[in-house]
Formats: sequence, structure tokens, C-alpha cells
Amino acid sequence: MNSTAPTLTPTTRALAWCLHVLVVALLALAAGRAVVDHHPQAGLITATAAACAVIYAAGPVLPRVRRSRRAAALWLAAVGACWLVLLTRSADGVWVAFPLYFLQLHLLSRRAGLAAVAATAVTAITGFAAHQGAFSPAMAIGPAIGAAVAVAVVWGYQALYRESEQRRRLIEELTATRADLATAQHAAGVLAERERLAREIHDTLAQGLSSIQLLLRAAERALPHAPENAARYVDQARQAAVDDLAEARRFVAALTPPALEGTTLAGALERLCATTSIRHRITARFHLTGEPLPLTTAHEVALLRVAQSALANTVRHAEAATAEVTLSYLGDHVAVDIVDDGGGFRPDRLPAPDPEAGGFGLAAMRARVHALGGTLTVESAPGHGTALAAQLPLTPSAHDEPEARA
Repeated sequence: MNSTAPTLTPTTRALAWCLHVLVVALLALAAGRAVVDHHPQAGLITATAAACAVIYAAGPVLPRVRRSRRAAALWLAAVGACWLVLLTRSADGVWVAFPLYFLQLHLLSRRAGLAAVAATAVTAITGFAAHQGAFSPAMAIGPAIGAAVAVAVVWGYQALYRESEQRRRLIEELTATRADLATAQHAAGVLAERERLAREIHDTLAQGLSSIQLLLRAAERALPHAPENAARYVDQARQAAVDDLAEARRFVAALTPPALEGTTLAGALERLCATTSIRHRITARFHLTGEPLPLTTAHEVALLRVAQSALANTVRHAEAATAEVTLSYLGDHVAVDIVDDGGGFRPDRLPAPDPEAGGFGLAAMRARVHALGGTLTVESAPGHGTALAAQLPLTPSAHDEPEARA
């Protein structure tokens, strides 16, 4: 009825209509009995009952009564005054007190509603006793029990409504939280896939294109004087392009790299060293230490990519004559070490990554290794070559398993 009342639902609307019907029926009962019993004031009783019904009917349709507690209290006072007049004229008016209890508890605050119910019950008992000409405890039982039932029903309903509202708000919060979580998971998945593709592109396509560029430059230099060498460089560049195309197709589909198909990690690293030695002016040698143990696909791919990226950096920047690639099984760890005799650099003074100049290699290698719970260390100094070591645990942790299965 007002801003403080609970929002009407189909159930509460049905209860409200039942209350309206009860009020009209009790007013009609009082007027009808006065007419049937030929009460001396039958006309006044009928008029009073009709006036009370009209005032009551005005409440639900007036917007101010529905929105304002003060307007609702004034309307309730008008209905109560009309009922009081009816009670002074007919003893049957005492029955109208029961629906008034519900109106008072519904429209007024808890303390004011309880006081209004008590006052209405006392008035009903007093009015009925006056019509009977005597008072007995039995006269107080009906109005008192009716008041107690009304208080219990309304307060119980309000408690259930509050609990229902709390659950509704909790469900809305959970729904919003699930939506936020789904959005966050989607964003995290997008970022993870973007990072995966960035690493794969850097370690395969970018390094392959760089190798092709070096081979074509070598072919260009050899073309005037040694066309047979130029042809060999061009053929190697073509083969590198074929290999890179296969890599691109595989990492887009998130499959095992071609270098690992039908062979072990040791075999792939050995073939990588042989290919690097053939295509570039560097001697790359492979070494295996320890007893080889089965590794997850994620571990094999990470170590192979680290070796590929490290050797590509050696070819492009180190001007090294030799590079040593060592795969070591160290008890509960597996490691790949790449050591060259090139010009070296200062690891603490690396230039910031740049889309034109590159510089993403070490960051990509470190991200790969850290994602599997491993470590990546780089030791280098100008004029003293470079040593890079990637170490991974042999037993992957639980958060690595989904990547391993992928």
C-alpha cells in the first residue's frame, strides 16, 4: 500500500483481495442483519456501513495512500472512525475489527501497528459489552484471539518476506558474480591464447623468417662468384620456408611441433643442431647426459622452443663459431643448456622489446619455463660468450596438467 510495504506479488495480491472481500462481507453482514432484524436504526447502520465501504474502497485506488505512510495512516484513521460509528450503532460491527487488525499491522510501523491493534481490540470488546449491557470474560476472548492471530500472521509473513528478499538479493549477487567470473575467465583465456600465439610466432615464424633472410643474404653475396653456393643457400631458404609453414599450421591447431613427431626430444635437439650447422656459419653440437625419461608434451615443446630461440639468437647476434646444446636429466629435473663462444652481452642492459627491432626472445623463453614451474638463467659478458640454462621439474604440478594434456 505504501513505500514501506512489501512489493506485491501474485500471492500478496490474492491475500489483499481476500481482505477486501472480507471487509465488504462483514459490512454487508452488519447492514443486512440490521434490516432483517428490523433494528430501530437500520437506516443509519446501513448508511454508515456503506460510507465505511466507500472510504475503504478509496484507499487501494489512491496513489498517495499507496506511496505515503502518512496518507495511509490518515486513510486508516478515517476507516477506523467510520467503523467506530458503526460499532456504536450495531453489535455486529465488532466483526469488522478483525480485518482492521491486518490493515493496521500492514500500514503502520511495528510499534504503532501493535498499539493500534490493542486499541482496536479494547474498543471492540467495550462496544460489544455496551450493546450487551454487561461484561464477561468470554466477550474478550474473540477480539483478543483475533488480534493475536493477526499479529502472528502479519509478523510471520514479514519475516518470511525479509528472508525471501535476502535470498533474492543473494541469488542476484551470485548471478552477477558468475557473470563477472565468466567474463574474467574469457578475458584470461583470450590473453593466454594471445600469449601462446605470440610465443609460437616468435619461436617459429619469426626465427624462421630471420633464418631465411640470412640465407638469402648469403646467396646474394655468393651469386656473382659462386652460383652453386647461391643455389644451395636458396634451396636451404626454401626448405626453411617449408618447415616454417608446417610449424605455423601445427601451432594454430595447438598440435605437437613437427620436429617432435616420430622422435624424442633428444633426437629433435640433435636434428636442430645439425640443421643450424648446415644453414649457417656456425658449428652446433648436441650432447646428452643422464638417463632419458619420458616427458610430457608440454615439457618437450617448451625445451625445444627454448633451444630453437636461443640458437636463433646466437646465429643472429652472437657472431659465434660454435654452440653447444646439452640435454641433461638431473634426477628430478630436466635441463637444456645452450653455450656459445660469441661476443656476449650484458643481461642487465638488454634493450626494451620493440616491434621493429625485436627483443622478445628472452621474455618468451622465460614465460614458457615459468608456466611449467621451471627456471631460466642467463650468464653472459661482453667478449665471453653466453650460457643459457632452462630447467624444468620432471614431475609436473597439478596446474601444468591441463597444458600437458592439450
